[in-house]
Formats: sequence, structure tokens, C-alpha cells
Amino acid sequence: MSHYNVLFLCTGNSARSIMAEAILNLKGPPTFQAYSAGSHPAGIVRPEALRELEVAHVPIEGLRSKSWEEFAQPGAPELNFVFTVCDNAAQEVCPIWPGQPMTAHWGVPDPASVAGSADNIDRAYRDAFLTLDRRISLLLCLPLASLDRLAIHKELTRIGKQ
Repeated sequence: MSHYNVLFLCTGNSARSIMAEAILNLKGPPTFQAYSAGSHPAGIVRPEALRELEVAHVPIEGLRSKSWEEFAQPGAPELNFVFTVCDNAAQEVCPIWPGQPMTAHWGVPDPASVAGSADNIDRAYRDAFLTLDRRISLLLCLPLASLDRLAIHKELTRIGKQ
């Protein structure tokens, strides 16, 4: 296979999963197409997440908070990988995804839950961005075409612990 669809899941789909979608859509073409969704979407994308993407020169056009149900509907893209980026979404019962994608948990602390000074909040978003960027870079280095499903799953799990 030479093209992979990736869904990043979080509860609110307002920060971490949005950043992951944007990063992979910048770095991944033509091999990867990224999407994001939430189990209980917030309906807005956090401005702090958008600012972090803009600072890193990652395009933000078209990013929106949406339900994971969009990706379980007829006509939705067939998913190859589904990554949960928050602990809540990892514990929820997911819809049945078309194509039986591989799943892995890539937990990232929630920057939206950080309180305090503007510097603390900015640091939390930067840390989340850097963690996601590093993991996505590792994904892009995997020789997916030469690995079997078990080996890919093992590597995806290892990346999630980075």
C-alpha cells in the first residue's frame, strides 16, 4: 500500500488531535492523509493550538472540531490507522471503523487543562506540539510496506511511548 489514512482522536477535538492532523497533513503527503475527530467535540478549535501551528508554519485552513461519527459513516475515508491522543478517548468504546484500521494510543497531556500564567499555557501547547511532531516524524520513518501488521503495531505502540 502506498497511501494511508490516519485518524487522530481525542475527546474534544479542539487541540491535540487538531495539531496532529495539521502536522501530518504538512509532512505526510503523498503517502499520508490525516484527519481528526472527537468523541464529544467541543465545536471549536482552541486558539492556542492554532497559534502554535502558525508559529511552526503549519497550515491551519480547514481545521475544525468534528465528531468521530463522521468517520464511521458510509462514504467516509477508509482508515488505515487510528491514534488516540488523550487518555479519555483511549478508554471509550469507539465506533466500528470501515477497513479495520490499526490502533495505538499516543497519549499527550492536555494543554487545555493547564491553568496559570500565559507562559505556562503557551509552554503546555508547545510541549504538546513538539511531542506530536516527534511522534509523527517517527511514523514517517517506518518502512510500512516491508513490515507485517504485528510489527507495525509494535512500532506504533513504541512511538506512543516516546
